[in-house]
Amino acid sequence: MEKNMFSINENQYKEMTDEKLIENIKQDDNTALNCLLERYNDVVNMKANKFFMVGAEREDMVQEGMIGLYKAVKSFDTEKQNSFKTFANMCIERQLITAVKNSNRQKHIPLNSSISLNSAAYEDNDDMDKLEIVDLKAEDDPSDIIANQEYSKTIERKIKENLSEYELSVLYEYEKGHSYADIAEKLKTKVKSVDTAIQRIKKKANKIKESIDS
Repeated sequence: MEKNMFSINENQYKEMTDEKLIENIKQDDNTALNCLLERYNDVVNMKANKFFMVGAEREDMVQEGMIGLYKAVKSFDTEKQNSFKTFANMCIERQLITAVKNSNRQKHIPLNSSISLNSAAYEDNDDMDKLEIVDLKAEDDPSDIIANQEYSKTIERKIKENLSEYELSVLYEYEKGHSYADIAEKLKTKVKSVDTAIQRIKKKANKIKESIDS
């Protein structure tokens, strides 16, 4: 039986801050947990959309994102950390990157990187039209960072040069976390057409990355 020692109704939960929900969760309030997970559902979906992982479906990436969110909930310390939102964003993205790294390692794929569709890793950013290549082997050395930035710009430019106008439109909406159905409605096309375009974009991106790395 779900434990709700506070006898709080649904609307009151929705009005609580993230940090207050965390306090309740630490007292085994499962309703607070469900409320917080639901609150961040869109965030997880948006971040999951930013990564392509070989052999994985979108649902797999969403699941990894939810694992990251759950880890954030369990490890957040209200006394030491001020913002759960910042912490959650970091944990979700770290989990997604770790999933990509582990997948590549298990499959012996030399391409140890993921294609991310948004440059902001741990903070809010409304600029959703920038492609970025996240090199999972990069060190924190400034020269490496500069080199990786130039590398990312090259990949970004080549990807955009090889996409049709329709594919660019689909990608733009996809980056914003919209579902295939929403994209289809916005572009006045069919869901199947959107899915096919996404698959083409992934193939083109991987082919471009491989050609540059070879």
